[in-house]
Amino acid sequence: MCEVITVMAKKLFITGTGTDTGKTYVSALILKKLAGSGASVAYFKAAVSGNERGEDGRLIPGDPLYVKEISGISQPLEEMCPYVYQQPLSPHLAARLEGEPVSMERVLKSFRRVCAQYDYITVEGSGGIICPLRFDENKFWLADLIKELGLSCLLVADAGLGVINSVGLTACYMRRENLPLKGIILNRFKPGNAMHEDNLKMCEYVSGAKVVACLEDDATQLDIPVEELASLFE
Repeated sequence: MCEVITVMAKKLFITGTGTDTGKTYVSALILKKLAGSGASVAYFKAAVSGNERGEDGRLIPGDPLYVKEISGISQPLEEMCPYVYQQPLSPHLAARLEGEPVSMERVLKSFRRVCAQYDYITVEGSGGIICPLRFDENKFWLADLIKELGLSCLLVADAGLGVINSVGLTACYMRRENLPLKGIILNRFKPGNAMHEDNLKMCEYVSGAKVVACLEDDATQLDIPVEELASLFE
C-alpha cells in the first residue's frame, strides 16, 4: 500500500459518466473561477491519451494544454500530467502498446509536488469512473487512485437523453466503492427544455447528490458562487 497523502492543499476529483461528457471543459472553468478570485490553483491528471507530437517529436498533453489556455493559469504543463500517451485508448491499453505502464508511486510523487505548491487542486479522471489505469501483472483502477489521493468527486454528465441511467449507475458504483460524490454538473444543458429540466430532478433523485451547476453550450463561466465552488474541495 502506498503512503497516505498528508498535505494541506484542498482537492477535488472530476469524473464523468463516460468519455466526452466535458470533464476537461468543466475542469478548466473550475480553475478559471477559482483563479479569478485570487486563489492559488492547479490541475492534475494521472494519465492522458490521444495526444499529438510537437515539432520536437515530444508528445503534447492535450487536456492539460486546453485547461491551461481556457483557465489562464500559469502552472507549467510538465507539472500537470506524469503519463502522456499518443494513442486514443484507455490508459492501460495505451501504456501496454507504448511501453510505459502507469506507476502509482510515480503518480503520487507528482501529485505531492503539486499539492506542496498550490492551495486548490482540480484532479481530472480518465474516461468514466470505471477505468483501468493499469492491467498487467499489476492492476489498479481509477477508483484505487481516488482512494489513494483521498479525493471527493464531482460528476460531469451530458444533460440529454440517457443521463438518468448513466448518472444512476455511476453513483451506484461510487457508493459501492466508497467514493464520496459531492455534486453533479450537467453539461450542454438547455434551460426550458422539458427533458433537460426533468433530467436534472431525476439525476438528483437517483444519485442522492445535488446538481450544483448547469452549463449551456459554449458557456465561458461556471454559474456557481465561488464560495460554494471552493466548499466542494476537501
